[in-house]
Order: sequence, then structure tokens, then C-alpha cells
Amino acid sequence: MSRSIARLVVTAACGAVLASAVVPAAVAAEQSVAARPTVAFGKIQYDSPGRDDRSNRSLNVEWVTVTNTGKKAVDLSRWTLTDNERHTYRFGTLRLAAHASVRVHTGTGRDSAADVYQNRRAYVWNNDRDKATLRDAAGRTVATASWGRR
Repeated sequence: MSRSIARLVVTAACGAVLASAVVPAAVAAEQSVAARPTVAFGKIQYDSPGRDDRSNRSLNVEWVTVTNTGKKAVDLSRWTLTDNERHTYRFGTLRLAAHASVRVHTGTGRDSAADVYQNRRAYVWNNDRDKATLRDAAGRTVATASWGRR
């Protein structure tokens, strides 16, 4: 009888060890899904209306909208926005409120909560085909948007 009790104790102890290893993994998976930002691309104006004269006015009507669709603010500091040719814009200090958007303009201007500027003197987004990629501060792809022929 003491052997049976010893086996039960060992079996119970092994089960507890396995359960303690499995439960944290499940909790971690839930937390990573819950913590994942809900940021997406909104409208994209990749073809600047009018003549492409590289004026700041023309450059600033080429833009990408980044929208927080979640219920909590998202810190966009050190996030990046990149095109197919690897032109990269790195966000400065910017906290995007819940259900808010920020428009990323190609040209120069004064950054605000609603508009930020890449401070470029040439167009970034190709009119015929391109791809916008948004990555978080850790370099993970959060959103992509493509247009044109593939």
C-alpha cells in the first residue's frame, strides 16, 4: 500500500510540474494577443494631385494615414513607415489616441498630433505600384498596404 501511495504522490507531483509549465505559456499567449497594437493604414494618397513639381505643397499632398482602431492609446515612438525602395520614416515621440489617426506627409512641415512630416524634398510613394509597411519599435510588421500592378 505504501508503494501505491508513493506512486500517487509522484504522479501528482509530475502533473503539478507539467501544469505549472503549460499554464504560464497559455497566459503569455493570451497576453501577447491582448497587447498587440490595433494600428492599421487608413487612406493613402500616393499620387500627389496636380503637377509633380516637387514643391513642398505638392509633396505634402502625398501622404499615408495611420489609424489606431483600438480602445487604448498606442505609443508610435520609434515605429517606422517604409516603401518598397526602403525609404524609411521613423516616428518621433507620438502617442496615437484610441480611434485617432495621424497623417504622414512626405514634405516638410510642423508636426502635430494629427499630422507629421517626413521632411523630404522628393516624392516617396510610386504612383504605378508600391507597398507601405508599418513596423513597431521592435521591428515587427504591424500593417502593409499595396497598390498598382504586381
